[in-house]
Amino acid sequence: MKSLVTGHSARRAALACALLAAGSSLAYAQAQAPAAPAPAAPPAAQGQAQAPAPRSGMSESVAAIVNDEIISTYDLGQRMRLLIATSGVQPTEQTLPQFQREALVSLVDEHLQFQELRRVEREQKIEIVASDEEVDEEIAGMAQSNNMSREQFLQFLQSRGIGVDTLRQQIRAQISWARWIRGRYGSRLRIGDDQIAAAQARMAAAAAKPQYQISEVLIDANRVGGMQQAMQGAQQLVAQMQQGAPFPAVARQFSASPTAAAGGDAGWVSQGELPAEVEQVLEQMRPGQLSQPIPVRDGVYILYLRDKRAGGGATLVNLKQAAVALPAGADEAAARAKLEQLKPQITSCETLEAAAAKVEGVVASDLGEAELADLAPQFRDAAEKLQVGQVSDPIRTGAGLHLVAVCGRRVAGGQNMEREAIENRLYGQQLSMIARRYMRDLRNSATIETR
Repeated sequence: MKSLVTGHSARRAALACALLAAGSSLAYAQAQAPAAPAPAAPPAAQGQAQAPAPRSGMSESVAAIVNDEIISTYDLGQRMRLLIATSGVQPTEQTLPQFQREALVSLVDEHLQFQELRRVEREQKIEIVASDEEVDEEIAGMAQSNNMSREQFLQFLQSRGIGVDTLRQQIRAQISWARWIRGRYGSRLRIGDDQIAAAQARMAAAAAKPQYQISEVLIDANRVGGMQQAMQGAQQLVAQMQQGAPFPAVARQFSASPTAAAGGDAGWVSQGELPAEVEQVLEQMRPGQLSQPIPVRDGVYILYLRDKRAGGGATLVNLKQAAVALPAGADEAAARAKLEQLKPQITSCETLEAAAAKVEGVVASDLGEAELADLAPQFRDAAEKLQVGQVSDPIRTGAGLHLVAVCGRRVAGGQNMEREAIENRLYGQQLSMIARRYMRDLRNSATIETR
């Protein structure tokens, strides 16, 4: 279903993490979490799937009550196991309370969602809740993503104490709620020309500033019970990711940002697009670095800086070279003669490697793209004077003699996002904000009791 806010690929990718993390993680979780029952029975009918019936002969108690509907300790233990398997975070004495809190919050939200959907279905005489066939299709896609048959995939989950109904319940809630949000609000949202123009103006102004390719996790303080809980949870997640938990899997399970479905991938951002507290930290980070928790107005951010590029005032050049290794102080006459004879044979950047390969002792290499100001002085002087496609005279460095070819030149940050991409981005941001407010209102008006 293309209309889903949380797409198929996000859920399938998250379950793929179970194949890597579930073995050791679940062994610990099964020893610490509420006792697991026997493997789940076959999926119930659609009407029953919203609240799986307790298994006969099992001892379970009440974990929470949501508007008179019970969440059992069995439900809570099952959701904890599924969360552990799909997040890649190792359960410890420190992280288990966070797993329990997140699992309970997710179950409470799902009960509120199903209650709201059932109310709408009754009042409007429409069907919103996903059918068994839709859930089965999603499970089949997850199995395929893990290179398994459907039966193998379900047996894998059951062998680790995760009931099939637990997975089906989560999938049904995700599909149904996303369908309702988009159906109710999606057609009403209009991204005007003025909004797109404003976004383009902001991007043009930001083009001269440094840009950052980031992944993000946002812990929503309102959802987890306050800033203190959000900060503690973020600190535990940072510690787990430093120990190897995959950032995308953590983002999918814990982040309240719209980017959660994409594993936290926010793409390239410029100054002014993130809260000021976040940007202050981002400016000090290096590519490949994970931030500490960053408190903001309504929650806590965790950032992973994947790459960074200079602003629009910087010139970037793409270079190739043909070089002869030469120790400092060595006679360079013979090497210089080789390169001077080679230069006329290099008619373009595409022919540099082939021409150099014909000359003994000459090695060609692609130097890639670099900011002009960051080049060694000898290379920078040549790159500033040469046009694209031109080749320098032999340049002496401590490593030898070089012919440098300029294969490309551009102004950093000059890429413009297509109009359609800007519109889709603004649409997704607004729809996600509406969905969060909707859930906040449902929580505020509900009677929720935790035990």
